Amino acid sequence: KISEPTVEMTFSVNDSPFAGKEGKFVTSRQLRDRLFKELLRDVSLRVTETESTDSFRVAGRGEMHLSILIENMRREGYELAVSTPRVLFREDENGKKLEPIERLVIDVPEDCVGSVMEKMGTRKGELVEMHPQGSRMRIEFLIPARGLFGYKSEFLTDTKGEGIMSHVFEGYQRYKGDIERRNTGSLVSFETGEAVTYGLYNAQERGQLFIPAGTPVYEGMIVGASPKTEDLVVNVCKRKHLTNTRASGSDDALRLVPPRILSLEDCLEFLADDELLEVTPKSLRIRKRILSNTTRAKNRNK
Repeated sequence: KISEPTVEMTFSVNDSPFAGKEGKFVTSRQLRDRLFKELLRDVSLRVTETESTDSFRVAGRGEMHLSILIENMRREGYELAVSTPRVLFREDENGKKLEPIERLVIDVPEDCVGSVMEKMGTRKGELVEMHPQGSRMRIEFLIPARGLFGYKSEFLTDTKGEGIMSHVFEGYQRYKGDIERRNTGSLVSFETGEAVTYGLYNAQERGQLFIPAGTPVYEGMIVGASPKTEDLVVNVCKRKHLTNTRASGSDDALRLVPPRILSLEDCLEFLADDELLEVTPKSLRIRKRILSNTTRAKNRNK
């Protein structure tokens, strides 16, 4: 018996201002043909057409299953936009909500056990077994599939790169309650143009940047993470006004903090519900669903 899909994402046509510049296959027909061709080879994948002709619901066995498909399509020259991963819930005979549970096996140095336990607690992980192996500790958890979204990069940071984790689908159990997915906001680009050092220097005071100088950006594109929960609009294209006045020291080269370059998995982990990931053969760009900053502000104030 082949395991049923547990996670779903929406694949849609790329409609950003930079659409069609880097990819070879950009239309909804080409996207549809490629997804249905994948079904012939991948028996655990499910593709469903939506009311819109430009988007498709794709369900697979976990975030990694879908990210491999996205990476393959990207390398073949496809451009697409993908939504944040969503867990597929079920109902039992009494109408109670069930969710997919994964068996997670973690192997970490003993001094990292505390931080792993703390993170597992906030993600509704349930300790099953724990025993030492030399100077390391092997721990098993039962954790909701949605609790693993975004955990891998945190896990590697917490264990200083020394931790090993693997998980396999265990079954469906009662819904475990809400899990806080992300506690940071986004730094959103104010206008379309090219990111310059002066604009990035002012923006880096607001949070961690994802792009270096010289990166083309557009209005509504996410250029960094804000430590606060709300989104901030920043102008990374802002240039310094040239005047005849020069002050010693202030006109030295501006020093930028190296940006955090996100991989495909990092981007999928970072995505919020009102954001999309634009995937092209050359670039990965996170953007807001509604690109216009004024329209988003009006919708938020309603």
